Amino acid sequence: MIPIRWEEIEALDLGKLERPPGSASEAASITGIKADSRFVRPGDLFVALNTGVEHVADAAARGAATLVPEDQEAALAALASLVRSRSDARVVAVVGSTGKTSTKDILGALCSAQTPTIWAEASQNNEIGLPLTVCRLEPETRVLVTEMGMRGPGQIAALCEIARPDLVVVSSIGPEHLELVGTVERVAEANAEAIVSLPPGGVAVVPADSPELEPHLARTDIEIRRFDRSQVDGAGNDWRFVVGGRDVRLRLPFTARHMAENTLAALVAYDALGLSLDAAQGGADAIRLSRWRGEEAPLPGGGLVVNDAYNANPTSTRAALLDLVERAGPRRRVAILGEMAELGDASHRYHEDVGRLLDELGIEVVIAVGGAATAYVGDPSRPGRLHVPDVEALDSALAVLAPGDAILVKASRSVGLEGIPASIEKRSRAWSES
Repeated sequence: MIPIRWEEIEALDLGKLERPPGSASEAASITGIKADSRFVRPGDLFVALNTGVEHVADAAARGAATLVPEDQEAALAALASLVRSRSDARVVAVVGSTGKTSTKDILGALCSAQTPTIWAEASQNNEIGLPLTVCRLEPETRVLVTEMGMRGPGQIAALCEIARPDLVVVSSIGPEHLELVGTVERVAEANAEAIVSLPPGGVAVVPADSPELEPHLARTDIEIRRFDRSQVDGAGNDWRFVVGGRDVRLRLPFTARHMAENTLAALVAYDALGLSLDAAQGGADAIRLSRWRGEEAPLPGGGLVVNDAYNANPTSTRAALLDLVERAGPRRRVAILGEMAELGDASHRYHEDVGRLLDELGIEVVIAVGGAATAYVGDPSRPGRLHVPDVEALDSALAVLAPGDAILVKASRSVGLEGIPASIEKRSRAWSES
């Protein structure tokens, strides 16, 4: 982290602040800010969040300074804003309804092969994770890629006040958090808060197929760059993109088309940062996606299971089902789908839409999990259509699985399906032993 002098932190008056044991120097600096006492080291400031107050003594024993904040979100925002003010790195904010984390991971890897880059870990995209990401800035950092989540109006604007992005990527606009914001148009408005935050001369990278976003693209003092998903072509791991009128061919560590489309968004941002498209393969080789986003594991008998259970909404569920069909080839296709949360009054309609898509795609086996997910199966007496009320009741339904199946597991995080692929792999070992 960019060093911050102790007295500067004291002046913020954020709560109960203690120097590290044995430290008497008024010139001492903090060189890291952590919220997990297990990972602190001398020079760090441990910020006790929630139950973290129980670990203050542990952090002190490891040589860290400690802070028990009066308001944890305000404290983290103040610390991150101070660090951000010392950095001349280009800051990217990735927002959107789907694909944020993967686009962030891809862009971070692409940039890191060309210039010192830091990017958010996993889905650190809220009032806690975003400041902790900003606090990782180093003196030599040239690009910082952040992710910003949205659960209602004003939240992205508040995160942008901390990160002060120079470039914004909107990965997509679609139905998300409708219980909180009401309509897709308001989803677009909430995500567009990042575009409003851009300074003159900033860049907004936006999808060409999101009409709800167009009313928010009228600024003439920033550059608007659009990415067109139709300009992605390929199969397997080999993909072709059109970026700024140029052909870019990359070998990627995934085969899903929607991940390739996320790569296009990242490439447009990478190009806007002035980095060489000719050298992009070096960064592509380093891409590592965050957990539970299209993770594929082989199963005995030639089958596979895809863990895409981090989250789900209508757009991402459609993309995952299309990807299942592509990956499965001649194998029997099985979709284990949990309900999609926070869709408001339109929830039943969106779940019915997924049910129709399952039929259109000819998915042979559907196991629906959760109350709203009943709309996936329609008549549960139909062959290959099962419904269970929750994840605890799912185990018996997995008996329908067979060697050679291609299986997708996807749901909103609140359903808790992320551990099911491991259960499937364990069950499948019995197939190979029988």
